[in-house]
Amino acid sequence: MWQLIQFFLFLLVAGCGIYLTVKVIYRRYTYIKLGKPAVLHGRLTERIMALLAQVFGQKKLLKDRKSGVMHVVMFYGFIILQFGALDIIFRGLSGHHLPIPGFRYFQFSQELTVFLVLIAAAYAVYRRYGEKLKRLKRGWKPSLVIFFIFFLMLAVLFTLAFDRMRLNEGAALYAPISSLIALAFSGLPANSAAVLYYVSWWAHLLILLSFALYIPQSKHFHLITAPINIFLHRTDPAGRLRSIDFDDEEAESFGTGRIEDFERTQLLDLYACVECGRCTNMCPAAATGKVLSPMHLITKMRDHLTEKGAAVTSKSPWIPNLGSTAGAHMVKSRPDGNGTWKMAKMTEEAAARSAAETAAIPAAAPLAPVTDIEPTIKWHKFSWGQSPGSDVRDVNLIGDVITEEEIWSCTTCRNCEDQCPVGNEHVDKIIDLRRYLVLTEGKVPQEGQRAMQNIERQGNPWGMSRSDRSKWMDGLSVPTVRENPDFDYLFFIGSMGSYDSRSIKVTRSLVRLLNEAGVNFAVLGNEEKGSGDTPRRLGNEFLFQQLCKENIAVFEKYRVRRIVTACPHTFNTFKNEYPEFGLKAEVLHHTQLLEQLVKTGRLKPRYRMNERITYHDSCYLGRYNGVFDAPRNILKAIPGVELIEMKRSRENAMCCGAGGGRMWMEENAGKRVNLARTEQALEVRPTIIGSACPYCLTMLSDGTKMKGIEDSVKTKDIAEILAESVFGPL
Repeated sequence: MWQLIQFFLFLLVAGCGIYLTVKVIYRRYTYIKLGKPAVLHGRLTERIMALLAQVFGQKKLLKDRKSGVMHVVMFYGFIILQFGALDIIFRGLSGHHLPIPGFRYFQFSQELTVFLVLIAAAYAVYRRYGEKLKRLKRGWKPSLVIFFIFFLMLAVLFTLAFDRMRLNEGAALYAPISSLIALAFSGLPANSAAVLYYVSWWAHLLILLSFALYIPQSKHFHLITAPINIFLHRTDPAGRLRSIDFDDEEAESFGTGRIEDFERTQLLDLYACVECGRCTNMCPAAATGKVLSPMHLITKMRDHLTEKGAAVTSKSPWIPNLGSTAGAHMVKSRPDGNGTWKMAKMTEEAAARSAAETAAIPAAAPLAPVTDIEPTIKWHKFSWGQSPGSDVRDVNLIGDVITEEEIWSCTTCRNCEDQCPVGNEHVDKIIDLRRYLVLTEGKVPQEGQRAMQNIERQGNPWGMSRSDRSKWMDGLSVPTVRENPDFDYLFFIGSMGSYDSRSIKVTRSLVRLLNEAGVNFAVLGNEEKGSGDTPRRLGNEFLFQQLCKENIAVFEKYRVRRIVTACPHTFNTFKNEYPEFGLKAEVLHHTQLLEQLVKTGRLKPRYRMNERITYHDSCYLGRYNGVFDAPRNILKAIPGVELIEMKRSRENAMCCGAGGGRMWMEENAGKRVNLARTEQALEVRPTIIGSACPYCLTMLSDGTKMKGIEDSVKTKDIAEILAESVFGPL
């Protein structure tokens, strides 16, 4: 009779728990459906490989070896323990275990796994409260999952132990932990052991169901959404931006001004976030005291989506309906002196600090090591102009949820995306927000607006005359496409290489090397225009598409089939974004071509250079396009060069601060990014800081000047260094 009652109670409780969990998940799914439909390409094999590598291989998490191993134990531990949970439930309902071959080995694996999971959970507590990693939040909400894990593991062990006692099973090596617990309670009568077994069994079931219900209402929703997010990730080249169809007559605005303007896969990103802080920990803006935190950008939009989704669908996201369980939430303060209500976004950590403690890092403050970076978190307050209880649908995504200052702080370096273990894409969302500001509202910082106007009028960010674009050629043998129509390579100079006095030296060095190697190349001269990278990253998609189409028309006119450029931004734009608009040409960065010329013996570094060189990886060359070895191989081929790596190099290299249009904008908050990166380079005591990007070269040169060491530590492009070894000191 008792078994029958237990069975019906189980059906009732389990059915209720599963129903509520599915209900919570479905409601969040309806919020995601508010977004625009996403266009997904095939590439099933690539998606499966990404799923295997990042979910089952934990590739991103293992970048931080210690926490990665901890997460691997928990991940696989819970998979293994689900089979044990089925066995425990089956035993409580039927009176005997599952018919599993070699059950003793199965039971041993369960107890060993429980032990390892408890160790991993203890280490997680230590990382958060012992080491006090600054990227990890502290408080009862972030720690709630540890309590769930701890008590769930205890329930498993006590259920197994009391089951042994009620069945009069003696101690066994294949059940070491439950045998020890049973030994500790050896004086209990059989009836008491049976009662405690059922108490433990029900505790295990209730904790398991409660945990399942808690997961989709917390950051641990990533357990469900992250695998889906990774599988549905964009398979385009890294960082390629979505284009805008300006011929769409039904479009009322361009860019993203409302949360539902994002595509559904972008909204899935928001619920996949695990709030691990890896993105913010590596963000150059956050590290130098800017207001931007990639993690908080995602979580604020997630909370806004949840609140707006609940308002639109009239379905509460919380079961039981006890209010928001998110780590960050909207709060309203009392009205200020003008009667205007304020809204703020804050975390528990930020709420515990004073406004002075969350002020921006002073410009003179030293940059903390990557593992110790604590992003500046401010209490961002915005005028809402609404009385308490106003409809969340009236809240502006830009202004009320995300500040314009955050949007313009991003350098688009993609360090955040490279670190994210769940495949979140931050940069495309920021660019979509910029597009709305620029194309729909006409808002852009003054320096950025000036640069785009100059590009539109004169084809370069300074507004210098178009006819001056080819002045850098004076005194050199440089054929134009008209003079050499049978060229193999079009050397696309770019605005920096054509107008900037420092970058012109790089251009001229590269021309000398190409001539020395007998490369059949030509240039466009005054017919050249900007690539459009700056307008596109600043949100002016219309100007980008105009330049793109004009450039492609010129390339087709001269039958261009191979392009080489010294600018990684141009390289990335031509290689990864122009093909969508019709470009059919091979695109090379100058370090790739120079590496080939050195390897084949067409360029011979013969002069010894006794220099200690550290190489700075350009974001758009490295993280965007995976070109890490070509510049290093060139340096290794030069006699006398000692190549040394910075602490942050290759995929983890920190941005110079010039990307995303920031080259043309002032830094008014915190420490300058280029100074922080220069200090990282100086830690390895180089005599030369090498780069392969005109933007990076400018920023690092400015950094050495700010440190007052420009005479002792030189900044040079790879082409300049190679030219000095090929032709001798100038």
